[in-house]
Amino acid sequence: MIDHVGWASASKLSRLENGRSRPDPEDVRDLLELYGADDALRLELLGITHEAGDMRGWLKGYPAMTQQQRGFAELEAGCAEISEYNPVLVPGLLQTTGYARMRIASARQVDQAAGAPEADEDIETEIRARQARQLALTRETDAPRYTAVLEETALGHRAGPSEVLREQLAQLCELAMLPNVTLHVLLRDTPIGQWYLPPTAFSVYRFADPLDPETLAIEGGFTDVMSTEVITLNRYKVVFEWLCTAALSATDTATWLMESAGRLSAAANPPTAASGPATAPAQRRGSSGRLTER
Repeated sequence: MIDHVGWASASKLSRLENGRSRPDPEDVRDLLELYGADDALRLELLGITHEAGDMRGWLKGYPAMTQQQRGFAELEAGCAEISEYNPVLVPGLLQTTGYARMRIASARQVDQAAGAPEADEDIETEIRARQARQLALTRETDAPRYTAVLEETALGHRAGPSEVLREQLAQLCELAMLPNVTLHVLLRDTPIGQWYLPPTAFSVYRFADPLDPETLAIEGGFTDVMSTEVITLNRYKVVFEWLCTAALSATDTATWLMESAGRLSAAANPPTAASGPATAPAQRRGSSGRLTER
């Protein structure tokens, strides 16, 4: 059937069937033609599709988009609320250019070793697509409510060189100031619930349209899984509540981010010792008779 409508992959049909992306009117028209729908049904379904929004027109608003990023961009486009957690990385919507480049380049090394087709894709195009997705957080109208739990280890020395981490911490400080963004840092030795350990990264998407089902995205490194199954969604929503409870509050997180950025900046720019012989500090005698340093 995919060949008849000229689509590149079956995953596109799967996303439409499971409510994980908004349909494009042209795609719906192709399917109606394929299925031989009558005029009344065509008129009704195309009307619903136009109300849901023209996806092609929406995609034109992005400076760049790749197939790998499009699935997430479609989810984020109509979101009212996004909740994200990653056990080892800063989520993509929060990454700086430098941090994203480190993550994508390191993954491409695995692709090259495994002979995967993704190894030949342009890294800079992928970075621009990820940056385009980040515009959702700062758009002037209907920006989603975004909450993320960040692991302390995602900002540790294993994640990249100090200059990359300084830039990432500075950007997180700025994003934490947005009225629709809430960040929580989970310190590495803090227990979650009754010693629960989340095994995977995941995101939960809630949409403005009540007819759009909540969607769960589970990131497995090289394979992503989507689900709208209620029980599965509820499990991850419970885990996210536990994560938020265990992590630092939004206020304490902002302080932690600023202090961490300050420590990295201080380490990169240590104070320069003055040349010449050291001199003792000038002293004066206080009214109590004790010597006090100026």
